[in-house]
Amino acid sequence: MAVSGDAAPSGRYQRVSGEKAGGATYTPGVLSDFVAARMVEVLAQLPQGRRLRVLDPGVGEGELLLSLLSELQRRGVTDVDVHAFETDAAALAVTRQRLEAVFPQATLHMIHGSFLDYALAQPDDQAGQGSAYFDLVIANPPYIRTQVLGAVQARWLASQFGLKGRVDMYHAFVAGIARVLHVGGMAGLIVSNRFMSTRSGAVVRAMLRRHFRIRHVWDLGDTRLFDTAVLPAVLLLERGSPEAGAATAGFVSAYEAVGEPGEKSRRVPDAIAALTRPGLAALPDGRQLRVTHGKLDAGIRPQDNWRIATGAGDDWLRTVAAHTWKHFGNLGKIRVGVKTCADKVFIRQDWQQAVPGGLPELLRPLTTHHIARRFRAEAPARQILYPHGSLEGRRIALDLEQFPRSAAYLEQHRATLAARSYVTEGGRHWYEIWVPQDPARWALPKLVFRDIAEAPTFWVDLEGSVVNGDCYWLAAETPEAEALLWLAAAVANSSFIERFYDENFQNKLYAGRRRFITQYVERFPLPDPDLPLSQEIAAAARRIHELAGTPEAEVMERELDQQVWRVFGVGSKKAGR
Repeated sequence: MAVSGDAAPSGRYQRVSGEKAGGATYTPGVLSDFVAARMVEVLAQLPQGRRLRVLDPGVGEGELLLSLLSELQRRGVTDVDVHAFETDAAALAVTRQRLEAVFPQATLHMIHGSFLDYALAQPDDQAGQGSAYFDLVIANPPYIRTQVLGAVQARWLASQFGLKGRVDMYHAFVAGIARVLHVGGMAGLIVSNRFMSTRSGAVVRAMLRRHFRIRHVWDLGDTRLFDTAVLPAVLLLERGSPEAGAATAGFVSAYEAVGEPGEKSRRVPDAIAALTRPGLAALPDGRQLRVTHGKLDAGIRPQDNWRIATGAGDDWLRTVAAHTWKHFGNLGKIRVGVKTCADKVFIRQDWQQAVPGGLPELLRPLTTHHIARRFRAEAPARQILYPHGSLEGRRIALDLEQFPRSAAYLEQHRATLAARSYVTEGGRHWYEIWVPQDPARWALPKLVFRDIAEAPTFWVDLEGSVVNGDCYWLAAETPEAEALLWLAAAVANSSFIERFYDENFQNKLYAGRRRFITQYVERFPLPDPDLPLSQEIAAAARRIHELAGTPEAEVMERELDQQVWRVFGVGSKKAGR
């Protein structure tokens, strides 16, 4: 076995490699075997007149390469040039030992250094036929977000690889892989599934469509293949004609689910085995996965989400679209709640005990996810000291001299608040809330909802409370919008919207929880408010708001749920897939 010499690691990646070494997420063997098998089975042909060239750009302890070389060996391919990059010297040594023991005929090039440096040294957008290119690239790129990278390094990566927006480390790895893959070569990548359905992922979606033919996508959702809270996706990519790929790419998704009454599940040994055919699969640990097979719908524009398209699902969405009048985003701007970056100072439920000299004048009721309830939240237990107001339509910091008790309390905590240098460096007062939003809008009727929830939880706030940063809100700024809040609350709290969410966004977290964020909720549909059924729905939502928390309200909610399905022309929830 031939082994190349090690290169010194690049200094500018040392901090990142430390993060990766301290919290590395190594690939489970069952997943690496799956990725390797899918890559090799679609490789059109072996190179003629030279050895097969294989790359893992962030090899860790070599699990992916072991799987890929084993799969090649099973198909009679043993004469392979193997290239591996790793900034963790100890992990690289482990990889070398493992590969030497099992694949003596392979030529190893084990490089202690950064793959990104190597990729940047290669010409971009070339024909992909030179000696620096690879036939197979298998990778689980490091997932290091902008906040960890730091602004300087994120900007540097963006400039070098032509990236825009919020840059994560794996964005640069994908761009680097595009530079070094042979035309006709195959890449198998394990990435976070978030890129498919978030605004920040648009840069990755556009890059993949620009550089690769997308052959297949597997959204492995909450299969729990990793010990850490990773929701992975597997991408099978070919360097070739990108235009042909998205329209024909297969798509498989797997998420934890509860079967419909009478629905049978098949037993499988693990989550990977469940992927072979659609339906409900029972795992040994008692969980059930809903496996869906379809095609990739990558939309038309780069910013469009990726979703799994099925015949039944697409027909359902077309029916809903035909019964849609407007969307939640037409009612007003959806905002996140306030962020203080000093909650222990600004937010309390023991103000009476904490301030014995009298309550601060600037206290306001605070809505948080702790009091969330459909249609009407429970009474706020917490209050926020809110030192902001409005003057001629502009947000201002209030003059504390006019509020002596509030001033005295904040002064006691001045050191803590002044330590938030990012507030004062922006030319603001030390006692301000970091993200206070618009003080004038708190008094307006508003639709409030939880960020993360297993079932949608939306309620109408008529009390003028401040909304905390763990929730989002939409203020009704016109009488017409206020009337529509009730219709919106009914739609948002329905099982219909769960189906709509899953068909369009498919961004579930563990155990079926969904993220209700601006870019999703603004696309929720509204039926024509002039329809008699829509008016019945809005009236029922108002009544449930009045009766919230009572048995009568629960009965009305069940009836209302069925009405929402009917108003969009899709019968009832039993009509779903």
